[in-house]
Amino acid sequence: MTGRIERIAALPAAAGQQVTVRGWVQHVRTQGKVGFLVLRDGTGVLQCVFVRNQLPPETWDLFTALTQEACVAVTGEVRLEPRAPGGAELGVTALALLGASGADYPIQPKEHGVDFLLDHRHLWLRSQRQVAIMRLRHELEQAIHDFFYARDFVRADTPILTAAIGERAGLFGTEYFDEGTAFLAQTGQLYGEALAAALGRIYTFGPTFRAEKSKTRRHLTEFWMIEPEMAFYDQGDNMQLQEELLLFLVERALERRRPELAILERDVSKLEAVKGPFPRIDYGDAVTTLQGKGSSITWGDDLGAEDEALLVADYATPIFVCNYPKEAKAFYMKENPADPRTVLCADCLAPEGYGEIIGGSQREDDHDKLLHRIREEGLPEAAYGWYLDLRKYGTFVHSGFGIGLERTIAWIGGIPHVREVIPFPRMMHRLTP
Repeated sequence: MTGRIERIAALPAAAGQQVTVRGWVQHVRTQGKVGFLVLRDGTGVLQCVFVRNQLPPETWDLFTALTQEACVAVTGEVRLEPRAPGGAELGVTALALLGASGADYPIQPKEHGVDFLLDHRHLWLRSQRQVAIMRLRHELEQAIHDFFYARDFVRADTPILTAAIGERAGLFGTEYFDEGTAFLAQTGQLYGEALAAALGRIYTFGPTFRAEKSKTRRHLTEFWMIEPEMAFYDQGDNMQLQEELLLFLVERALERRRPELAILERDVSKLEAVKGPFPRIDYGDAVTTLQGKGSSITWGDDLGAEDEALLVADYATPIFVCNYPKEAKAFYMKENPADPRTVLCADCLAPEGYGEIIGGSQREDDHDKLLHRIREEGLPEAAYGWYLDLRKYGTFVHSGFGIGLERTIAWIGGIPHVREVIPFPRMMHRLTP
């Protein structure tokens, strides 16, 4: 085979040239003496045209014997074709089989149940929709790094195995040598606060684990979280940063991932309507609004998924629900001086029923109040000695938040369930593949 090796995305610039493209067979069809092979290589999709009387018989025979997902190398002349995916097609002169694919390839162009697809996730990922989702995920991950880098935040990595916990939700525990039980981290926040005292503004980006027995479309047991912590930010500064981040991510998706959003059949007008400033609603007002819409919520309850959906139904943008009751939130949140029953926190709820995508708060910087809350929660005081030290040695006003990557991707991509937005989802009843 002759011709330099090219990736599909680069072919329009190689019009009129002989190239070789390597990839996987997506579809094969013949019309008399002409055949068409749709090839994908991870960068795009290419139509390859085979003309029987212009090819050696063995090449035509090899082409007609190809099965879905066979790995091949195809050589030919690049032709510009506006109707083709990516704007180019290949007039084939040679074909080589690199890796055969069995005729029993499990995922066929027909309806499959979700459990079947998840059992074959390692193959399902090759489908056009899943490729589009993974590319959107990649773009948003890169955008997050770009956002914080431009604002002089330091990327910091925090432990996955920890003795200190940050939330009330279920924990995955494991025996840790002679040190007792270690927990898989639910959050890197507590360590992030220590790093903020050293570096000013930091963010973490990594996997987190929650042993919640939940089967909803918004929950995974292993997911990725981005957690900034900022010295000298109060809760107002904190919410402003969250708003700027979400606007940046939406704009980035619209700017760079329109083709993927089209494959996902995302109504981009919904994203184009996302503008600041985001409404800020006090928790008490939210409860009153929800009661007026028929919810049975009472003051002191946390908002459930149905309540969140009711609350955002009248908004085209995300909204902040602020100042929740102390008992509904984590021990480290700053007591609200205007109403000590509440804390200086906010949940950011995405529109279209996607619910909470960010939770943030000003952190309690008073040593004695924080110690009181740790004792109230019945937490192992010794495990938090280092965390209390942050309030003993140069305490400072600081705030932070956690944004769930998968929930954010689901909202921006218009994807109903978070299980599709992570390569290999871990859920209550799924540990494989």
